[in-house]
Amino acid sequence: MKILKSFLLVTGIFFTSHCLAQPFADEIKEFKNQDRINPPPANAILFVGSSSFRKWTDVSSYFPGYTIINRGFGGSSLPDVIFYAPDIIIPYHPKQVVIYCGDNDLASSDAVTADTVFERFRVLFELIRKNLPGENILFVSIKPSPSRIRLKEKMEKANLLIQTYLSLQQHAGFVDVYHKMFNPDGSVMTDIFLEDNLHMNAKGYALWQKVITPYLLK
Repeated sequence: MKILKSFLLVTGIFFTSHCLAQPFADEIKEFKNQDRINPPPANAILFVGSSSFRKWTDVSSYFPGYTIINRGFGGSSLPDVIFYAPDIIIPYHPKQVVIYCGDNDLASSDAVTADTVFERFRVLFELIRKNLPGENILFVSIKPSPSRIRLKEKMEKANLLIQTYLSLQQHAGFVDVYHKMFNPDGSVMTDIFLEDNLHMNAKGYALWQKVITPYLLK
């Protein structure tokens, strides 16, 4: 943990009070208990991030032939994923890390900008790359949830910043689910979401499966 705090200090991003609060600690503890009882497979694909992954409880059935570990947790934001990376990313030594996170950051405060999200993602990317050099890292674009459509411009800018950054990195990729979730008339699809208009239903995950599959490592 000292290494992580030093890393955050060097990058100029401070989550001191955030870290002291230790949000989602119970979920992370449960993940670690599961790992003790059933050690996770080596050389797997790790899905990590917020509730869009957490609620994808049957994710493995969407990707037959791939070994997947799902470590989506709570309504996490990028600082949460950064904080818990030593617990639920680094120890698995996955061959590929697939990240979905960022829209909770934007929804948390009007003060959080697209640039804020990008800088947080960059910290996470560099943290993973520092500890797992050579592993493939994918970012699944922030999705256009109907309940958060007011954040559309920020989402699009954050996605573009991250996509541009990843285009310059080796062993990295950007998965654009954002533009696949609109109707031809430019409106966001509503039949792929649950009643909360934030989380997806099976049809939404089927759409994601089609977009994500070509990026997964065999």
